[in-house]
Amino acid sequence: MSLTILFMPESAYGPTNNSIGIGDILRNRGHRVVFAAESSWKGKLEALGFEEDLVDLAPPAEEEQDAGQFWKDFIRETAPEYRKTTFEQLETVTKPIWDSLIDGAKYCEPQLKAIIERVNPDVIVEDNVITFPALLTAGKKFARIVSCNPLEVRGADVAPVFSGLPADDRGEWDAFRAEYERTHREIWTAFNEWCVEQGTEPLPDLDFIHEGDLNLYVYPEILDYTDARPLGESWHRLDSSVRETDEDFTLPFDRGENGLIYFSLGSLGSSDVELMQRVIDVLGTTPHQYIVSKGPLHEEIKLADNMWGAEFLPQTKIIPLCDLVITHGGNNTTTEALHFGKPMILLPLFWDQYDNAQRVAELGYGVRLATYAFTDEELTGAVERLLGDTELRARLDAAGAEIRGRDGLRKAADLIEQLGQK
Repeated sequence: MSLTILFMPESAYGPTNNSIGIGDILRNRGHRVVFAAESSWKGKLEALGFEEDLVDLAPPAEEEQDAGQFWKDFIRETAPEYRKTTFEQLETVTKPIWDSLIDGAKYCEPQLKAIIERVNPDVIVEDNVITFPALLTAGKKFARIVSCNPLEVRGADVAPVFSGLPADDRGEWDAFRAEYERTHREIWTAFNEWCVEQGTEPLPDLDFIHEGDLNLYVYPEILDYTDARPLGESWHRLDSSVRETDEDFTLPFDRGENGLIYFSLGSLGSSDVELMQRVIDVLGTTPHQYIVSKGPLHEEIKLADNMWGAEFLPQTKIIPLCDLVITHGGNNTTTEALHFGKPMILLPLFWDQYDNAQRVAELGYGVRLATYAFTDEELTGAVERLLGDTELRARLDAAGAEIRGRDGLRKAADLIEQLGQK
């Protein structure tokens, strides 16, 4: 039975790439896959074989924008706030992100209704952190994907989302939750009222998104929280969701006898050129080789002699070649590193990156550093320690093989198919 499946991912590379990976499997199985992505992705999804029926989340810009440009600009403008604690960021980073997301959801509501009428999907798949009422009120099967850290699904016995607080020390949990309530209650109440006016059920308290008929989340079992926060029957874990659409990659240099390391702060974090350059300058003093994802401001970043990099890189083809990943802790990079069995050094900036960094560190699969306060010796020491830890590398090799064997991409495609055929 051929299905029509409508994907609506958040306009950042992480959720969009995740949806591309799953959508590619479904398209190859003969289903019609349409993307209601944000308009700056025009042409990029069509080139991969998908239909595009795009939305604007704000009044269209006068000039053509790069994919995900809105969030790149937002991150660059708020970069000074990333030096603050996660507690302080609730007011200066997290709440403004929700404000922007809410504005986008309201702006595109009539567009989404028109898209759903045109496309007439059997299944709607949303990979985002906020409810778009039109996706829920269309009378279609609805699947939600969580491609952020799964603390997004809250529970009394897990650390609060966005906090980066340890699992085994509850000392600051209540204070963080109280600050989240103080900073977010008003905007949540107004958004909840608007959603109900559009025809949805009320939102869960202080959550900005509803559950779906099917709920998928991307996180390896070795990092998961389900021992402390069990999930309902509609929830399914994808240990990884690594797209197969990246182009092949061949090392553009001869590999030396020391470590080969991949460094990326993601498409958004790399907009902090000062931080990128600081890390690069320190790593340039080591005897190892580096592949650097330079991001949208690549022309402003100067690589050291032991490095090669470019604006965009086929990350899923590069990580398997490397010995270590240095990352901001975005969910895609975190899960992809474990998919390929690689240890990590994590330099979190905002949102769920702190949660991923804390989880990886507290379970012993990598090192979390203070992103703006690390010393040269802390970074170079973490590199040497992780490269030299043969026991850890063996454990991660085995874990990666198990994760790959679970084939999260095809599991997701299977579950979405089953939902559409019910």
